[in-house]
Amino acid sequence: MDKLQAMQVFTRVVDTNSFSGAADSLHMTRSSVTTIIQNLEAYLKVRLLNRTTRRISVTPDGAAYYERCSRILAEVEDSENSFSTTASPRGKLKVDMPGSIGRLIVVPALDDFHARYPDIDLMLGVGDKAVDLVQDSVDCAIRMGPMQDSTLVARRVGVSEFVTVASPDYLARNGEPKTLADLDRHIAVNYFSSRNGRIVEMDFVVDGKPVEIQIRSRLAANDGDAYLQCGLKGLGIIQVPHFLALPHLQSGTLIEVLEKWRPMPFPISAVYPQNRRLSPQVRVFVEWIAELFEQCKILRADNPLPPGLAQYLKPRHPARVATPRSEDATAM
Repeated sequence: MDKLQAMQVFTRVVDTNSFSGAADSLHMTRSSVTTIIQNLEAYLKVRLLNRTTRRISVTPDGAAYYERCSRILAEVEDSENSFSTTASPRGKLKVDMPGSIGRLIVVPALDDFHARYPDIDLMLGVGDKAVDLVQDSVDCAIRMGPMQDSTLVARRVGVSEFVTVASPDYLARNGEPKTLADLDRHIAVNYFSSRNGRIVEMDFVVDGKPVEIQIRSRLAANDGDAYLQCGLKGLGIIQVPHFLALPHLQSGTLIEVLEKWRPMPFPISAVYPQNRRLSPQVRVFVEWIAELFEQCKILRADNPLPPGLAQYLKPRHPARVATPRSEDATAM
């Protein structure tokens, strides 16, 4: 029995909570994964997993063995990487990101990434629905907004500023709000979480602090493109990332309002499961993304940020993070 392979298969089964998921991520058949786990349990003379027709769970012995296997595999990977520091990273890399960031920022720059790292085969998932990194075997994801999942390691790679906008047709019919108090007479298009159905209220920065304001609404959407289209059609005021609104601001199909009280900027983070080591492919991709976002002017509005918000632009070291505010508002 190949003990190292058995450890890799076992930890992947635990990570994905699935024999089929482990088989797919390791490019093996499900029967091979099952046989390896059975042989490993026979060799160790303990049951590592409880299996039913619907689910699997880790036994106490399995949990202890998993922790040891994770440390051993990490040491093996570190040892291998120490002898290949000058080699170009190679292999498959599966990443996921919001649709608008992928289409407008990342995809147009991928020729530079491939020129730098020609041996990385990139699988790019682009969409507004947040995936389960472990279950879907995603190596790294780009997320906007404060993170809720404390099982993920997050590294700040950028910041996206938001703007409050409306169409010329809407403003012609309803007038332009000049103060936050004027919003009592206006209509908003709301954004709601596809995860829990919660409406995400609009926020405005007042004296350096975000203030949520509930605005009358007759319409809500949970898709970034649909939300933007509602604003373009004059159905209400919306708040969107500056990079998403920019071409429409330039063409005049959207007009910024309440510029003095711009919304809170959202952090952009690269995240990955805390029980996985940072592979060379993930490391170089994250560094490339951070460089790309640093140089990307469309993430920033033309005018300076409101006073007191410089703290939100400070880079942070990788850390496990969990904050109460929803990240669902940023799948745009």
